[in-house]
Amino acid sequence: MRSGTDPVRHLYVHVPFCAHKCDYCAFYSAPPSGDQVNRYVDAVVRELELVAPRCRPETIFFGGGTPSLLTLKQWETLLEAMRRLNLLGAREFSVECNPATVSADKAKLLRSAGVTRISMGVQSLDPSLLERLGRIHTREMVFRSLDILRGAGFDGVSIDLMFAIPGQTMDLWQRTLDEALALGTDHLSCYEVIYEEDTPLFEQLAAGEFDVDEDLACAQYDALVDRAGEAGFRQYEVANWARDVRMGAPALPKEQVEELPRFACRHNVAYWRGKDFFGCGPSASEYVDGLRSRNWANTNLYCDQLDKGRRAKEFAEALGPLARAGELAAFGLRMNAGWPFAEFKERTGFDLREEWADDLAMLEKCGWGERLEDRFRLTRLGLRFADSAAERVLRPDAKPENRLVLEPV
Repeated sequence: MRSGTDPVRHLYVHVPFCAHKCDYCAFYSAPPSGDQVNRYVDAVVRELELVAPRCRPETIFFGGGTPSLLTLKQWETLLEAMRRLNLLGAREFSVECNPATVSADKAKLLRSAGVTRISMGVQSLDPSLLERLGRIHTREMVFRSLDILRGAGFDGVSIDLMFAIPGQTMDLWQRTLDEALALGTDHLSCYEVIYEEDTPLFEQLAAGEFDVDEDLACAQYDALVDRAGEAGFRQYEVANWARDVRMGAPALPKEQVEELPRFACRHNVAYWRGKDFFGCGPSASEYVDGLRSRNWANTNLYCDQLDKGRRAKEFAEALGPLARAGELAAFGLRMNAGWPFAEFKERTGFDLREEWADDLAMLEKCGWGERLEDRFRLTRLGLRFADSAAERVLRPDAKPENRLVLEPV
C-alpha cells in the first residue's frame, strides 16, 4: 500500500478550450473568450505549484478540450513552470492535438520540452462524416499535421477514430481504417459513438432524425479488430491498439514480445490499473492516497479558487475497500490482459477468485470471460460488451456518506 509521502507518478492536465464544441462531446470544454485563457494558464501554474512537492511524474497527459489551441506563449509559460517545478522528464508525455491547430512552432516547442507522443483527434477521414460530427478540420489537415509532427521529431503519434457514426456505412468505415492504418502511426484509439445527454447528437437521436444500428456497430468493431491486427497492431484495451515496432520494421522475436505493446499509452494503463494520479485544470479528476476528487467544471470558478491559493475541488470521496476493489476489477478487465490474480490481491487485498467467484463464473458461462491459471480476462466477445461486464463486478460502497461536497469560498 502507498503512504501519504510516496511520490505520485502520473499527472493529468485538462485544457478546457475548443474552437468549436463537437456534436458528440460531453467533456467539459468551451470556446475561449477574452483573456480567460491567460487567466486559466496562470491558475494551472498555481495548481501545479501546489501538487509539485508530491509529484514526480513518469507519465504526463495534457487532454481536453484542445490543448493545441493554446498559443506558443501560453505553452512556453506552462512548460517553463513545469521545468521550474521539476515536473518535466517523464518517460511518457502526451499532448492531445486537433489537426486544425497543429503548427510547426508549437510542435518544435513541445518536442524540445520532452513531449514524447501526440494524440491526434482525427475521428474520420470522410468529409461528410467530419461535418456530421461538427469537427473543424479537414482530411487534408490530418496529412499536413502528420508531416509537421514528424518534421519536428515526433515518432510517437496516436490517432483517434470513431465508428457507428450516423450515416457511416461499413464501406466508409473500411476505407477510413485502410487509410488510417497506412499512415504509419504507432497507436490507434477507436471509440463507438456514445449519445450523451445535452449533446446535439443525442437531441437528434431523440427527435428521430436517425436510428442506432447495433448490428452494424458490432460488425464495424469486428472489422476494426481484424484489420488492426492484420496491420501489425495489438489490442491491449477495449478501444486501444499499439504496435511493438515501427511500421515496416522487422517483427520482434516471440520471446521479446511483452504483455503490453511497446507503444501502448502508459498513462492510460495507470488509470486502468488503479495507480494514483494528480488531476489539474477545470473538471479534472484525480485519485491520491485513497481519496478520489474532481475539480469544478467551471473555468472562472476554477481560476477564482486558485487565485485564493486553494485547489478548486468540487467533491472528494474515499471509497470503502470492497467498493474500490470492485471499481479496480471493472477498470482492469477492460484490458486484454485482464487481471492477474496475484497482482489484483496485492493491489486491493481481495482475491478475485473468491469475492467475485459467481460473477466470473457467469462471465465464463456466457462466453464473455475466460479463467486462465494466473488470471481472468475477457474474451473478444466480452471486450465488445466490457461496460456490461464491468457492471457485474462493481460493488456498492458500504459508506456512501464518505463523499464530501466542497463549497467554493
